[in-house]
Amino acid sequence: MKAIRCFHRLGRCAAVALLASVASTSAALAQTTITAVMHSPLRVLDPVMSTAHITRNHSYMIYDVLVAADEEFTPRPQMASWTTSDDGLVYTFTLRDGLKFHDGAPVRAADAVASLKRWGQRDGGGQILMDFTSSLEAVDDKTLVWQLREPFPALLDTLAKQSGLPPFIMPERIALTASETAISEHIGSGPFRFIESEFQPGVSVAYEKFEDYVPREEPASWMAGGKVVNVDKVVWVTMPDALTSVNALAAGEIDYLEQVPVDLVPMLESEDEVTVEVRSDLGYQNFGRMNFKHPPFDDVRLRQAALLAMDQQAILSAQVGDPRYYTLCGAIFGCGTALEDQTGAETLLSGGDQERARALLEEAGYDGTPVVILHATDVVSLSTQPIVAAQALRQVGFNVEVQSMDWQTLISRRVSMAPPAQGGWNMFFSTWIVPEINTPLVSSMLSGRGDTAFFGWPDDPVAEEIKMAYIRAETAEAQREAALRFQQHAMEQVLYIPLGEFGLPQARRNTLANMIPSPVPVFWNIEKNE
Repeated sequence: MKAIRCFHRLGRCAAVALLASVASTSAALAQTTITAVMHSPLRVLDPVMSTAHITRNHSYMIYDVLVAADEEFTPRPQMASWTTSDDGLVYTFTLRDGLKFHDGAPVRAADAVASLKRWGQRDGGGQILMDFTSSLEAVDDKTLVWQLREPFPALLDTLAKQSGLPPFIMPERIALTASETAISEHIGSGPFRFIESEFQPGVSVAYEKFEDYVPREEPASWMAGGKVVNVDKVVWVTMPDALTSVNALAAGEIDYLEQVPVDLVPMLESEDEVTVEVRSDLGYQNFGRMNFKHPPFDDVRLRQAALLAMDQQAILSAQVGDPRYYTLCGAIFGCGTALEDQTGAETLLSGGDQERARALLEEAGYDGTPVVILHATDVVSLSTQPIVAAQALRQVGFNVEVQSMDWQTLISRRVSMAPPAQGGWNMFFSTWIVPEINTPLVSSMLSGRGDTAFFGWPDDPVAEEIKMAYIRAETAEAQREAALRFQQHAMEQVLYIPLGEFGLPQARRNTLANMIPSPVPVFWNIEKNE
């Protein structure tokens, strides 16, 4: 086995020691193992408790879904096929043969019903779908019937959403856990099995091929089609230092690096055994989210002042650097999508308007209440936005306190509704992939349901009214009109601050082949050629 070198000048030997342990174990078991460094460590395992991408990525490893979107955004049968009544009020889903949970139990319709109901309590689109639902029942072990009160044309698209909170299916006994309580068992029916004995929260996580998984026969396409596993094991290891992970990839000590800082790309482009690529054309949207429950951002004028202080160019230049990898964009539904509109984002695209921001602070009688910004330090794509934004807010007169922590601590902290001085917060920054925000129904940021909305908890009946208009629209033009109203309303109320789009490259050893170019990194279909 190749000797593993320690990067002395970086002082990062702990990560290398972990890799040595993983490599030794893999060799002993004669397994084909992919070792990957993902964008963040994994601590939160419950797919209903967090929209964090690392939790979503973990969930796709071990769970499956009833309906999945292919690369054309078309819902396809995954665990189940369906029929629809002529009046659009009844959907009947039939589970396909061969579905089995990792504990050996067959997947039943009752498992799917319990999972969908739990998901529907937390996901924004799921909450609306449940409002339209008259009943959701398992009529036998293979069949579930979804009865609606009125037509909901986006039902299949909602079930097929690939991110945010996808409706993953788990055993009924687990899915009956209250939606605000984290599950304690992690058993799915997906292509990989979670190896709980090897899980070190925030350090490493391992998955093994689920031998009893029966893939669909169709070719894999994004989250749809046949999830064929060609390796024995996948291990995610944590390397907080980007240069360490780049060196480890170049040396062949890891196989895959989910996010490569643009300034380090030249180091890998010169490596013959490494491929650097942008995984998907659809990229990410940056956002800043404010807390509507506590001062100062419970006042819309101060939210507007914060928006006016922001400059997308400054954010993206610091975060990404190379303009080939980013785009100025003020569309809440993403640029290049069917609902793109940038009304209300003019100052974000032109450098901000500090004079108007200062005037709003004076008009609102801002009293210097600290703005507590949560700052994730250990994720390449999230570490710079809070710092640039904090400076912009200070320049217009806000009193800003930046509190630094790792990303997993941040996603645990942001659930707190407590006042900022008691462990809460005023603002945090993160990203969505564009398919997570491209319609009013899938975007978590546009929920106005108060305490059951996405973190920040806006109570905004107008937002909910516009969303209903979009759902009930009978033509594409009517949908566009509702989406334009949403753009205008979201910017006026500052439901969040869109801060441009970007696409960080990934890198892999050339021994990995046939990686699906989907917005979500998945490990089925991949082959590893030693």
